[in-house]
Amino acid sequence: MIGRLHGTLVYKQPPALMIDVGGVGYELEAPLSTFYDLPATGEPVTLHTHLIVREDAHLLFGFAHETERRLFRVLLRVSGVGAKMALAVLSGMSADDFARSIESDDVTALTRIPGIGRKTAQRLIVEMRDRLDDDLRGVLPAAADATGGGGAGAGSSVGDAIAALVALGYRHAEAERMVRAVDTDGRGTEDIIRSALQASLR
Repeated sequence: MIGRLHGTLVYKQPPALMIDVGGVGYELEAPLSTFYDLPATGEPVTLHTHLIVREDAHLLFGFAHETERRLFRVLLRVSGVGAKMALAVLSGMSADDFARSIESDDVTALTRIPGIGRKTAQRLIVEMRDRLDDDLRGVLPAAADATGGGGAGAGSSVGDAIAALVALGYRHAEAERMVRAVDTDGRGTEDIIRSALQASLR
């Protein structure tokens, strides 16, 4: 099991990134909450990781904080929730907001996350409520503290932000509407994505 990587950030294009560790490039997928904390390419980075081994692929996921990885692993134990949906949850709302949605039975908030319908949201609430107490109580809000700067250069930031939202499950027209609804002037991709997601939850 690969549990942690420390190396040089080669590229980052949500939800994908690559880290060079001793000359070996590790390709990972990560939630947007992790992208907000990533340094510029060429800089050192350390990520907690989770490896999923399938017959046709080995999939590696990276997380800036141990609490993110912990929530990801708990989500994977929920019936009908796979890695893609777990990443969407971590990308679509903060861990603190997720905990509040579970505790308050807020189905509507959960269904705003791409790929989560009403039945899945209800199942998340039922199955996660006990796990908040058993596995994550007092830890989840700490994961929501992740803040970070967006990347530099606005040249292709708008297009990259739209592409990233599409990769996370939003329809292209919806992703474009979300991005166009926020101020993108001179802002990096991660910053635009974060603002678009925050605005969509209001």
